[in-house]
Amino acid sequence: MPAFSLEQNMEDAFMTALTTFHLSRLLGIKLYSAQNEYVGVILDLLIDNNPDSVKPGEPYRPRIVAVKTGAKSRPVYFDFRYFEVNRLNNKYAVICREKRQLDENTVRDYLPLMESILDKQIVDLNGKKLVRVNDIRIATVSGGTFVIAVDVGVEGLLRRLGISKITRQLSQIFRFQIPSKFILWDDVDTLDASNLNIRLGKASSKLKTLHPSDLADIIEELGHSSRTAVFSNLDEEQAADVLEEMEPRKQVDLIESLSVAKAADVLEKMPADEAADILDLLEDDKAEILLREMDSESSDEVRELLEYSDQSVGSIMSTDFISFHENETVEQALITIREAKPEEAVLYNLFVVNHGGKLLATVTLRDLVVSDPGVILREIMRKNPVSVQDKDKLDSVAELVSKYNMLALPVVNNHNLLEGMVVIDDIIEDLLGARKTK
Repeated sequence: MPAFSLEQNMEDAFMTALTTFHLSRLLGIKLYSAQNEYVGVILDLLIDNNPDSVKPGEPYRPRIVAVKTGAKSRPVYFDFRYFEVNRLNNKYAVICREKRQLDENTVRDYLPLMESILDKQIVDLNGKKLVRVNDIRIATVSGGTFVIAVDVGVEGLLRRLGISKITRQLSQIFRFQIPSKFILWDDVDTLDASNLNIRLGKASSKLKTLHPSDLADIIEELGHSSRTAVFSNLDEEQAADVLEEMEPRKQVDLIESLSVAKAADVLEKMPADEAADILDLLEDDKAEILLREMDSESSDEVRELLEYSDQSVGSIMSTDFISFHENETVEQALITIREAKPEEAVLYNLFVVNHGGKLLATVTLRDLVVSDPGVILREIMRKNPVSVQDKDKLDSVAELVSKYNMLALPVVNNHNLLEGMVVIDDIIEDLLGARKTK
């Protein structure tokens, strides 16, 4: 027997057409036609998700195009244009004005909201964290019914649990607020359309504006397949930056999930010492395959670092550094720096060597900036620099950095040839056990 008679209830109760409502309130509702004929139970709503059709700068609101009814094993789809959502006796009522059934080929290109979005993870770009979609907000206007936002707040979760009303009443009595938070649909996009287990907030281009450390934290929280999908979407430069910020095991997991060519490209973009750390955790045969795929210059640098023992200075040494000859001018040195466009850590310490590559002195960026362009480096360099040998024990580095309050130490071999430098960031990471050193 039908849950209500449309004509009778129009007389007994006030029915209003809703302009805004939530998906969770519709799921499981029984559908009736305007003639009081039972149609089915709402299993899902589908949208025509085509953001490419929107002009740049215009808001995107996907239209609800179909309603999924029937049993899960044998669903029936209807055109949503002929449905109306109302409130009746403080409950939702959905009326089917005309049954226009859609075939499965038609709905195949539509995105099911409950199946694909509800309860899935998205990235809150402002909060720089993963959040869960607790509900979906929908609005009806003259042009149709559209999705406008996803609800990632506590209020949406309470609504799903069916206790939002009593909780709201309690909040008024005890004067506390229930957090609510919405993310507009414009800021929700799928990075991996083939994987319905992950839906990421913000389009790919916007997601890439996050700091590598923040993006690394987000990717680490994802499951294996989702993590791989998002990471694979990054270009080699950003992938390398993000990979540096991740935990060792997650680094290995991602490198092994990529094609050999892609993995080699990413490793080439990383500092040699960081790449060596990752390869040292791989099985020997896998590491060798990647080393052969990398360009010879990068591969040779990494191979040299892999030769050092786990507790030696060389195991955390960076081979990315800038050195000058003592007879160069300040202007020539600054031109070298501009052309190299080094990472910030490389500028912690700049070195002066002779023609044979032996370490003679250091010079700071401040020394170069405040000196006249024509000044010879020999006149401003700092002789007899504190240094460590590549085969020294790691403990000695921490002591020197602490004693001399240095940001970086030059590393030389037993012939005093400059091999690289140890940066304080890597020293701290090693002391804290944040990553495995070789």
